[in-house]
Amino acid sequence: MKILKFGGTSVQNAKMINEVIKIIKNSLKKDKIAVVVSAFSGITDKIIQAGQNAAKGDDKHLEDFKEIEKRHMEAIKFLIDIKKQSKILAETKTILNELEDCLNGIFLIKELSVRSLDFIMSFGERLSAYIVSRALIEKKVDSEFVDSRNLVKTDMMFGNANVNIKETFQNIQKHFHNNKKLNIITGFIGSTDKNATTTLGRGGSDYSAALFGAALNVKEIEIWTDVDGVMTADPRKVKKAFSIPYLTYEEAMEMSHFGAKVIHPPAMRPATEKKIPMIIKNTFNPEFPGTYISAKIPAKIEKISQITGISSINNVDILQVQGSGLVGVVGVAKRLFQTLAEKKINIILISQASSEHSICIAINPQDSEKALDAIHKEFELEISSGQVDKVKVENKKSIIAVVGERMRNTPGISGKLFSSLGNNGINIAAIAQGSSELNISLVIDREDEEKALKAIHDTFFLSKYREINVFLIGTGLIGSTLLNQIKAQNSQLQNKLNIKVNIIGLGNSKDMIFAKEGIDLKKWQQILESSKEKMNIENFINKVKELNLPSSVFVDCTACEEVSNQYENILNSNVDIVTPNKKANSGKFETYKKLKTLTKEKNCKFLYETNVGAGLPILSTLHDLLISGDKILKIEAILSGTLSYIFNTLDSQKEFSEIIKTAKSKGFTEPDPRDDLSGLDVARKLLILSREMGSTSKLKDIAIEKLIPEECFKAQNIEDFFKKLQKYDQLMKDKIKKAQKEKKVLRYVATLENNKAQISLQSVLERTLPPPEYLLIL
Repeated sequence: MKILKFGGTSVQNAKMINEVIKIIKNSLKKDKIAVVVSAFSGITDKIIQAGQNAAKGDDKHLEDFKEIEKRHMEAIKFLIDIKKQSKILAETKTILNELEDCLNGIFLIKELSVRSLDFIMSFGERLSAYIVSRALIEKKVDSEFVDSRNLVKTDMMFGNANVNIKETFQNIQKHFHNNKKLNIITGFIGSTDKNATTTLGRGGSDYSAALFGAALNVKEIEIWTDVDGVMTADPRKVKKAFSIPYLTYEEAMEMSHFGAKVIHPPAMRPATEKKIPMIIKNTFNPEFPGTYISAKIPAKIEKISQITGISSINNVDILQVQGSGLVGVVGVAKRLFQTLAEKKINIILISQASSEHSICIAINPQDSEKALDAIHKEFELEISSGQVDKVKVENKKSIIAVVGERMRNTPGISGKLFSSLGNNGINIAAIAQGSSELNISLVIDREDEEKALKAIHDTFFLSKYREINVFLIGTGLIGSTLLNQIKAQNSQLQNKLNIKVNIIGLGNSKDMIFAKEGIDLKKWQQILESSKEKMNIENFINKVKELNLPSSVFVDCTACEEVSNQYENILNSNVDIVTPNKKANSGKFETYKKLKTLTKEKNCKFLYETNVGAGLPILSTLHDLLISGDKILKIEAILSGTLSYIFNTLDSQKEFSEIIKTAKSKGFTEPDPRDDLSGLDVARKLLILSREMGSTSKLKDIAIEKLIPEECFKAQNIEDFFKKLQKYDQLMKDKIKKAQKEKKVLRYVATLENNKAQISLQSVLERTLPPPEYLLIL
């Protein structure tokens, strides 16, 4: 025999009830079954709302009731043939009238007791089970409605009643002995020995299913819900989460305690005691196998990961009790926990240092004020004498729980876990782990919860690829080329390196756009142009921080100082930086040093290989030489591809100004060629090389020979600049002729030797010419 339990989303409307009936009929072909149902989705909340409105004397409870009535009546009209509706509608109306009378009574006395609340809440399950049973009869399935209040006996703890197991089991066994039809049972509710209606608390319908299953010693209990079993993480927060095929009872309980959509731990107890497997199934995808929960995972099942799953509690407060008066004093913990227990405050997590100097507890935020007051009163003498500090409260925290039977006696799990969080800049406020090694729980900032879940999931579960989330500013030649390269190479990166690059944010000088799931690189230009969000660098960075995605990388493809001024802010947010922009590294030495320090402190990457030599591995080669102990005596370099093109093309027959015009038209120069001809770009590159060698040099320390006279730099616009430049064409021809007589050519060379840096136009022997852009390190 099996028990099938259907949750609220499974019976939310007539259409879904028909799907439930299909599942029931299919199960009946294989096994004898009994069915437990919850109230229609949202109905219990609507009943509570109606009761609260009635207690406040608010006429809105009438509207609430009408909505409740409408949903159930519409379901009957959809499910039952019109010729047979009248009797079922009348019986349903009788139940609804009883609910209406109760609400009117609450309205009159302006009071909603816990006992009254239990009674009105019971109508959700009673209506649901009755309608499902009648719909089954309509489909030729011989079934009967069972009000579980007649079978499940409890104490008078209204709202979360304790079940009298012995009496309840006897009642259930007797009932099933005498009733052979398909039983459609109300979940969630029971009654006292005086027949007062009670509810079984959170997860009550699951508990009802487990009670009936244990009483009847069934072979399986199926819990039908709206997800494909228990997931490795919350799929709303981790898109790559997947269904866990097998769980032990202990794993399921641990994950459920920390927020996973499983079964509430007390609801599992009757099944675990009888070792009855529980299967979590999806009503919306009935063919999916779901999650099988049992005492042991079958030995033949292949291990997916070192952990089983990750769950979280979204919002907790941390209370820290500390002081010298706690060290070595027997009974302090007892006093603390007893004080909180007396105030009915649930403790979610406990962490205590071995020094006994502090005890850290996590509780629900709504209990914080009450907890603070109770602890301060209990430890009033110790606080006044300074033996115990005033209790510290940290708000807006989340708990992440990593769960798995395979964690036991497996070295390296904690290191792997902490590294995944540290690499993403997530601080851990508290840690708790039991000696069973089944669970490692961490307290982090609430704003980091989703980021932490994704980071841990990517670390432990063998995802198809690791995602890198890119925020790129500057969509000119370099930026657009990079975007096109990523588009062309993304599939290869996934297939060969297991890396997927997502472009999450894009910005240029005018607009910016963000897409949490990634921007379509086939039409990024149209998407960016159609954006209504105007570029503001501070707003762009704030959005990067707000999204707070793991493996975030900021790519600066501009030459803008306004952007590079944000690097410190970006690194402080634990976001990596990749950039060809030389402004930060060639600006103030203090800024350069600060960025270097931040990368170490925050464990972030600040990558700028293309600052010097474009795609050539110059900086990394220099680093390798220095690390291996080499001493750099001299650097001689041609560091400008633009100027290399100009001087490689230049000869005594060509005009200097015309070659520069050609270079500009081909996109080889900056929009204003004077930026290249000033030598400042080369100087910045030489300064970066100098600093990478350990120098504290500044830009002003570099002697720069400008390639054109000052008059050209003062030109009002580009057209005027070229007119003035033509005057000096002959001067450049003379220099070329002089070099040619010596069998040499002109090159713009940067030199660094004995901590002195200079850049000048030099005559170089043609037979020893290096490549167009080169670096010679001695």
